[in-house]
Amino acid sequence: MRPADSPRLVGEDAEHIRVLAEPDRALPPILVHRPTMRVIDGMHRLGATRLRGQDTIDVVFFDGSEEDAFVLAVKANVAHGMPLSYADREAAVARIVTSHPDWSNRAIAAAAGLGPRTVAAVRGRIEGLPQGTARIGRDGRVRPLDSTDGRRVASRLIAAFPDASLRAIARAAGIAPATVRDVRERIQRGEDPAPARRPRASRDGQPARRLATPSTHDYAERLSTQERNDVLRGLERDPSLRFAHTGNRVLRWLVRRVIAEEEWQELVDTVPPHTVYILAALARRCANEWIEFAQQLERRIGSKKS
Repeated sequence: MRPADSPRLVGEDAEHIRVLAEPDRALPPILVHRPTMRVIDGMHRLGATRLRGQDTIDVVFFDGSEEDAFVLAVKANVAHGMPLSYADREAAVARIVTSHPDWSNRAIAAAAGLGPRTVAAVRGRIEGLPQGTARIGRDGRVRPLDSTDGRRVASRLIAAFPDASLRAIARAAGIAPATVRDVRERIQRGEDPAPARRPRASRDGQPARRLATPSTHDYAERLSTQERNDVLRGLERDPSLRFAHTGNRVLRWLVRRVIAEEEWQELVDTVPPHTVYILAALARRCANEWIEFAQQLERRIGSKKS
């Protein structure tokens, strides 16, 4: 077998290999790219097996392309017990964007464990990428980068077939059900079904406006779900918060109310129609309260520095 085309910039961890090599410790099969016999995921397990003096190991083969094998390696290393660092994942995103330029930012973000805006920023730094008109989403569906035409088609379909489901209109118009819902709501409010385009991000991928100061906003954007959970656990162990009444209140807020994008994305199309406006209003209210809380904290720090 050949060594892995690993997304880890610093290679394997010798101490982790020694831990895995402990006697009687069961090791799951490693993942190997059959056409090249290159390890996709499992270099630490392979090293542990060698350290034990064994000459065989259980293997699961993958028969796809080398580019897809690398994506699989990133997904596996993001998910298991020794996750990739932020630098590893950002470098992996650059490779995936180059090898799969037609993948959406959300699809690449899901593979690398980063946020879509981080992927967009990385994409913006890479010169010479092909500029397509559509991208493949996490669900495998192809969606246009500009949904204006699809929105216009959807508005005509809604007028002609007012009782048609969101999904039926979405399939006919080539846009997402959530977009059809937005078109329908805009028509009901008497608005144009295709909103004005937002200003494009700058070359470094950063939006023109921010809800928080650059330092805290950038930090939040860089946090993957795993890193966010690690931060929350660290705050829960902080004695200055844990053993203070006000600190305990803040921790309860965070644990109960912080959600990840992959959590709410799964729920968007399943919310009962009659509760959509109520939940959307409550979500906006909660978001505004958190934004105000963040800004007050930043003003407090800023006033102390001045």
